[in-house]
Amino acid sequence: MEIKKITAKELKAFNGVLALFLIILGLLASTALMIVGGICIEETELPLPLSVTMLVAGIVLVTVFGIMFGGLKTVQPNEAKVFTLFGKYHGTISKSGFFYINPFCQSVVPVSDKANEAATLKSKTTVKDESLSISVGTIGRRSISLKTQTLNNDKQKVNDVLGNPIVIGAIVIWRVAEPTQAVFAVENYKEYLSIQTDSIVRNTARLYPYDIFDDGDDDGEKGEKSLRGSSLEIADNMKKELQDRVRDAGLEIEEVRITHLAYSEEIAAAMLQRQQAAAIIAARQKIVDGAVGMVKMAIDKLGEDNVVVLDDERKAVMVSNLLVVLCGNKDAQPVVNSGSIY
Repeated sequence: MEIKKITAKELKAFNGVLALFLIILGLLASTALMIVGGICIEETELPLPLSVTMLVAGIVLVTVFGIMFGGLKTVQPNEAKVFTLFGKYHGTISKSGFFYINPFCQSVVPVSDKANEAATLKSKTTVKDESLSISVGTIGRRSISLKTQTLNNDKQKVNDVLGNPIVIGAIVIWRVAEPTQAVFAVENYKEYLSIQTDSIVRNTARLYPYDIFDDGDDDGEKGEKSLRGSSLEIADNMKKELQDRVRDAGLEIEEVRITHLAYSEEIAAAMLQRQQAAAIIAARQKIVDGAVGMVKMAIDKLGEDNVVVLDDERKAVMVSNLLVVLCGNKDAQPVVNSGSIY
């Protein structure tokens, strides 16, 4: 799906401190003009048309300067504001400071930020009186945060490539790279990111097995990726795919990490037994390989040094006894022969 690209432009804003000083100065001057015009009408010191003109001009100027107060805007560090003027994109302020712009400009806030106001940015004071409960809230800031944020994706129950049900969860560390695109390209960029993350996690889990229980063979199974064994590499692939999907929405993905990975409850016990069996088999194989090597070394050493000459039958007995001792689960109880071995 291709998202329409909107060209962002930095809004050329006037210095807010100087604008505030001029507005206050103009407001005081227009108020003084209105007062002088009213006094002149009552005392008839000036011609009536001139006095009325001064009074009307003072009222108009007070109204104009009062409206101009709406053009003062404050942008916090690591935040941006996107403005529209009469329904058209006007510009973006992405640097912090105190500015003055057209007072008729409106700051555009995505739906996600409006919903966030009710959940997190709105501080509530509750007044209770038996059957009366009143909640009073404050209005959140109408700006886009450029700070690094974390999306904690909910745990999802999906099937891996082998059809085993697993529970997987991930976190996404992200930020808004292009506030203009984030506001106008999608309706709700936070919800859009969450849905895309769900899709990526589900699709990725279906491509890999949860775990690999053998070491591979000559057919190329060795080195196969699994969700448990190659989680970092798979997370990097998820990051690249997610970045491709949300780039046109003005978002930048900094990191994706798998935070939860487990078999589903209905097969967890069976899979645990399978893992234990695989571990026992692997351990036994190591023990047998080591025992065979030690027995061979012992027989070769005895033969080289001519310590004792054993025929095939006695070699077989010695091999049997050594394997029992080396491969047994319990410590062997030796029997000392004080007579002849023959």
